[in-house]
Amino acid sequence: MKQEFYNFEIITNGQKLYEFTDETIEWIKKNNFKKGIINLSILHTSASLIVQENADPDVQTDLINYFNKLAPMNNKLYVHTTEGKDDMPAHIKSALTNNQISLSIKNNDLLLGTWQGLYLFEHRLEQQKRTIIHHFIGE
Repeated sequence: MKQEFYNFEIITNGQKLYEFTDETIEWIKKNNFKKGIINLSILHTSASLIVQENADPDVQTDLINYFNKLAPMNNKLYVHTTEGKDDMPAHIKSALTNNQISLSIKNNDLLLGTWQGLYLFEHRLEQQKRTIIHHFIGE
């Protein structure tokens, strides 16, 4: 049994989904993880992690549009507006999605479905530096 950690950084540039599936798989292969669990955690409260379709980019457009309607950028609706019109909506979106995802590894493969990918879901409008912690436990 072993544990390994890896900090992966993504520079974002506005609201969008940033795929990091390949980087995670590369880390798994490089370390020859046979079987176990990988826990992914984002160290931010205005971005989130999701597993989502990676074949049709229209899915990403629809997700962003849906969440923007659900939590509109209108400071008249919120008390917390310290960092601009996207501040509180970003926190709401983050609260409704995930800050952690746990996935299985079997036979050195990350167990994802055919059309599934790992995404950082950026909720802020301006460029951000985001950190995703990868924590593996297993063999």
